[in-house]
Formats: sequence, structure tokens, C-alpha cells
Amino acid sequence: MPQQLLDEQAQKVRESLHAALIGWAQQMGEGSDYTDNLPAQCLHPVGHWYEAPNLLRNGVLAQLWAERPQLRYLMLHNIDTVGANVDPIVLGHHIERGAGLTMEVITRRLDDRGGGLARVDGRLRLVEGLALPREEIEFALTYYNSSTSWIDLHQLLKVFGLAREDLHDDEKTAAAVRAIAARMPTYITLKDVKKRWGKGQEDVYPVAQFEKLWGDMTILPEVESAFVAVPRLRGQQLKEVAQLDGWLRDGSAAYLETLCEWEERT
Repeated sequence: MPQQLLDEQAQKVRESLHAALIGWAQQMGEGSDYTDNLPAQCLHPVGHWYEAPNLLRNGVLAQLWAERPQLRYLMLHNIDTVGANVDPIVLGHHIERGAGLTMEVITRRLDDRGGGLARVDGRLRLVEGLALPREEIEFALTYYNSSTSWIDLHQLLKVFGLAREDLHDDEKTAAAVRAIAARMPTYITLKDVKKRWGKGQEDVYPVAQFEKLWGDMTILPEVESAFVAVPRLRGQQLKEVAQLDGWLRDGSAAYLETLCEWEERT
């Protein structure tokens, strides 16, 4: 990538660092799995697309249906969308609309990064920021994806080509998940990993991470998708410590306190 040239000594330090990283990548094998670390340091998420399909594969959904045969709707949200809750009004809208997926969106602000609601080839859908050719396009989108979705389980199974009884067939369920996964875009992001060694020493290396994201389900023509704009207090995401001050000042913290009964412990 283009970079400004530094003064002579600083430029030598930068080039030495780059040479060391390139040498490390070549030594470890370019494009190979990253295993040069403690196992716990090699764990990484592969994107939140897999969270709902994992319910099909790991037996959780089958167990839920065994306990509650009438279960039909689920709400899925990011853990950092701290104001999300099971709102009966939004659920009622989802049921009345008859959609397979209802995605919650909020009006965009400068700090909201990660794509949003757009019309692509005549279809209203969520577009990930990683899929946009230029970063500034993202800021032209009015609504931001809060990553909270309501799921009609009957329609979800139909999209995967499964029935309830198929969830007990591991091979068929796995094949169905892989078939839909193959239709989902895959994004590559660069992340830093820390290799710890010796007595507290650590080296930082760049690695490529592959992800699939849940919002791309709105791409599939067989998925009946709906979208609902919700208040920012419900939909904004709290990702960085630097956001805490604004989150407290705009009333988000006070809103969260109204959702639960809090118990003080010493």
C-alpha cells in the first residue's frame, strides 16, 4: 500500500520490520493455517453467519422443539447491541408481515461502520461495508444494520431444504448448511495476532481472517426479508471503550436500566 516516506532512520526501521514480517510469512508458509501459537491464541470467529445454522447442526434447535413444539420465532442479535430486547411490538410486526427474516436498522451516524440498507438490482437488502468498492459509499446509506434479526424458523428450515425431523440426521443437516454457506459471500479481513513466548514477551503478526456474515441472507431470493427502523437506543452497538461517554450522555445507559431490574452487590 502507498505510504509516506519517513526520515532516513525511521524509514530503515519500517523497512526492517516489513522484511521481518515477510520473512515470517514465507517461513510459516504463505496462505497456510495459522498454528504458530498456543491453541487458545489461535481461536478466531468465522463470522456470525454460522450462529443460526449452528443451531441446526449442534442439536440446540431440535432440543428446543422437543421442549416447546409450538416454538416458531427467534430473535438473534449481537452481544454488543446492548439495548436489544424481545419487544412485542417488533415481534408483532414481524409476524404480521409474514417475513422469513426481519432485520432491524437504525439511522446512521459517523461512528456506525459496517454497511447498511441499500437497493441492489431492484432488491432491498443489507450490504456489508466489506462488499463496497469504496469506503465513502457506506456513508451515503441512510440506515445502518444493527445486526438484530427476527427469524421465522419454519421459513428458515425451508430455505435450507430441511424439515424438523431432518435435524436428527447429522449428515443431511451438515450438507444443507454447506450448500447455503457456499452461496454466501466470504470476506477477508486483516487481523493482528500476538505470539506469546518467554517470560511475558510477545510478537505481533498480521493474519488474514475469513468471515461470512448473517446480513447476507437478505441476498437470497427465496428469503422473504423485511426491514424495520428502530430507535438508536435499541439498536446502536457498543464496540469500543471510547464510545462509553457518548453512550452515557445520549440516554442509552438510562434506557438500558429500564429494561431490567438491577441488583446491587458488594
